[in-house]
Amino acid sequence: MDVDKVFYKNLFNNLFSDPCLVEFWDGDVEQYGEDEAKFRIIFRKPIPKSEIIKDPSLTFGEAYMDGTIEIEGNVRDVIESLYNNHDSFLHQNPAYLRLAKFMSNGIKKSKENAQYHYDIGNDFYRLWLDETMTYSCAYFKSPEDTLLQAQKNKIEHILRKLNLQEGQRLLDIGCGWGELIITAVQKYRVKALGITLSEEQYDKVRGRIDEENLNDLVDVQLLDYREIKEQTFDRVVSVGMLEHVGKEHLGEYFTTVERLLEPEGISLLHTITGRDEKGTNSWINKYIFPGGYIPSVSELIKHMETYGFYLYDVESLRNHYARTLEHWSYNFEQVLPLIRESKDKTFIRMWRLYLHSAAASFHSGNIDLHQLLFSKGPNNRLPWTRDYIYQ
Repeated sequence: MDVDKVFYKNLFNNLFSDPCLVEFWDGDVEQYGEDEAKFRIIFRKPIPKSEIIKDPSLTFGEAYMDGTIEIEGNVRDVIESLYNNHDSFLHQNPAYLRLAKFMSNGIKKSKENAQYHYDIGNDFYRLWLDETMTYSCAYFKSPEDTLLQAQKNKIEHILRKLNLQEGQRLLDIGCGWGELIITAVQKYRVKALGITLSEEQYDKVRGRIDEENLNDLVDVQLLDYREIKEQTFDRVVSVGMLEHVGKEHLGEYFTTVERLLEPEGISLLHTITGRDEKGTNSWINKYIFPGGYIPSVSELIKHMETYGFYLYDVESLRNHYARTLEHWSYNFEQVLPLIRESKDKTFIRMWRLYLHSAAASFHSGNIDLHQLLFSKGPNNRLPWTRDYIYQ
């Protein structure tokens, strides 16, 4: 038995929370755990021990992308089994997790990072998102809700929390493909501005505004939120954007929101959150969301206190995001023949790993999703109970 094999066998002894089979490059098969194996991992060739020790997340992710590792069974089950074993070395917060957090996201770099992910092509996202092309956590009032209904629920849930009044000015930082701002102006008759760093998203939203004759109420701009000058808003919302800001720019985000809000103005932040600042993943950072950082709830609240905001409501939607990702993963697999027309095998394996691992991460509680509602100064006109959100 060679040294590499000994290392691998010791590694898998304490890696998963479920029984599994591991097939090595020489055909040798080992079972880990008792009872029937839940999945099978196949190594086509050995991976250097030094690379696994240095950064297991990046190393195993790349090995799956290039076919060095194959999985028989559900990819999500494998990832979730990793997360559920809290005694494995992956939960010891190694140095590579800490190093990945500190990346500078100035205006130019932020635009490059956003376009890397969101400008893959509207045609690609249209294949597996819902009809509104909403690319963030949905809100399932019932397990039977379709993805489309759940995304509409989410938009309405946010707009109700903001307690919008006709004629108010609403800013959506990171407006995506525009469903929130368009719904807001149509239903609540506010005046809305959406900003995005994605040229593909900008073109789509601009077209929707023109098609629906909403130019007098809603606008979209290809702009970084820090570049907004000489404007203030009654409401500021951000859905799935803060994850791109970066740790060292969190204070800048809240400073900017404070500057953009009118006195007593209300903001809602919808963002992925981590536990003990362990939400950063080096493989995700390199291949999916460069420059990303997932803050903890306590970190966000600390910033709100620092910049004088009043916090009114905090809600976890973790299970909703797990369900959302289940829908996305299923849709993605169903349209693979169409995706293969424009994307290669490595891209497809990368996105399969991303979608399934994200679903596993939320379901296992490795990461969370929170909505935080806060105001600039005390707002005594906001309803005293949550009834206004649900009536």
